[in-house]
Amino acid sequence: MTNIYKELADNINKFRLYAFKFTRDKNVVDEVVQELYLYLYQCNEETLKRIYKTDGIKGLIGYGCIVIKRSLISKKSQYYYKINKYYEKISSLEGSRNTQDRERIKEFLEQQPAEYEEEEKKYEKLERLHTAIDSLYWYDKEVFKLYYFERHTLDSLASKTNISRNSLFNTINKVREELKIILKK
Repeated sequence: MTNIYKELADNINKFRLYAFKFTRDKNVVDEVVQELYLYLYQCNEETLKRIYKTDGIKGLIGYGCIVIKRSLISKKSQYYYKINKYYEKISSLEGSRNTQDRERIKEFLEQQPAEYEEEEKKYEKLERLHTAIDSLYWYDKEVFKLYYFERHTLDSLASKTNISRNSLFNTINKVREELKIILKK
């Protein structure tokens, strides 16, 4: 497990670069990346091991990027409640929170590796998939997650949930078709 955490720490610049896609405020980027590492260290170890075993460090980076995006976009995220909401309240009292250091940001952005753009496209596809899954009916979403993300077979899923194998098969097939339609848009 220490190896996974070390590799995550070695890729901090990739997380920063991804966060700069949503904001140019270096302080916000540092805060959201710090929240990401807190989240990952408190995350279920088995989940991280499974992602690492399946997709390696690229899978963990993709997972981290999804957490960053949700932290910056969603008002239900921990980042929003811990940090952003606090600063919004202060800024409404004192004026605006503008701590950008344009030269440092410009210098940092110029160091972006070319490979980042290719990886960003992959993460965007992954994010579209997760957004599409989140938009599904709760039952369909949970069955789909159990089948694909926890890698159950239909038989093991049927015995675990006490739902017939045929019903599970029909639900998973229906979700596949819905996802194809959603992702084609």
